[in-house]
Amino acid sequence: MRIHANDKALTRNVEVMTNDAMSPLFLAAIEATEEAVYNSLFKATTMTGNGHTIEALPIEKTVEILKAHGVIK
Repeated sequence: MRIHANDKALTRNVEVMTNDAMSPLFLAAIEATEEAVYNSLFKATTMTGNGHTIEALPIEKTVEILKAHGVIK
């Protein structure tokens, strides 16, 4: 709900969603965040700068670890 600065009302009537109604929204946000993290991990490349090199994740080994921990099938 957005309340504008020039709104001088002393009271407001609002409808709120129950926790059960909000749960799918939170679940969708969690799943989207998880997907974004996986995408960034698997698309990362080896980077070098200022005399330091950070290696990209070995995709096969990472998938193996995720499967071993039941994170993915």
